[in-house]
Amino acid sequence: MKKLLKVIPLHTNELKLIRKAQKNNKEAQRLIFEKYSPKMLSICRYYIADLHFAEDVMITGFYKVFSNLPAFKNNGSFEGWIRKIMVRESISFLRSKKQMFFVEEEEKIVQEIDYNHTPEVDHLQLIIDELPDGYKSVFVMYAIQGYSHKEIAEMLHISESTSKSQLYKARKMLQHKLNGLNLKENGTR
Repeated sequence: MKKLLKVIPLHTNELKLIRKAQKNNKEAQRLIFEKYSPKMLSICRYYIADLHFAEDVMITGFYKVFSNLPAFKNNGSFEGWIRKIMVRESISFLRSKKQMFFVEEEEKIVQEIDYNHTPEVDHLQLIIDELPDGYKSVFVMYAIQGYSHKEIAEMLHISESTSKSQLYKARKMLQHKLNGLNLKENGTR
């Protein structure tokens, strides 16, 4: 009987892969990049509408990941650690372009908004891209990535009430755009 070649996947254990990458093993770093870059590009893309700029921010983020990898102590999720770096890089990019602004305004925050329409993900991303960057950043951090208002306030250097206000306004604007989309698709406009 013919003996089959057994394929053993390299670096199946993430902790071993991280340890090798911490020792500047280029192959381990490449494998980490290949594993996480699609997810991290989508994180950057949430914040930055232009794909080319989002890619640049992701590359800068991975540079920081590998530069700071010795500081990773395996307390919590490795992916979460990388994600936090990507979020901070995206926010820094928007700040450097002076595109992010926040309106300090106290309003009663309404948490429940009913979305009657569920468009395709790509189309939804385009609608989110139309939000002002301050609204978009808070919306993405809260609704998509699950950060609390306290965490958002700390990361963006704003008050919690500003975070809540920006989320409310983003949801209201999205609801308006989605309702307009519903009207167009149903032929009532």
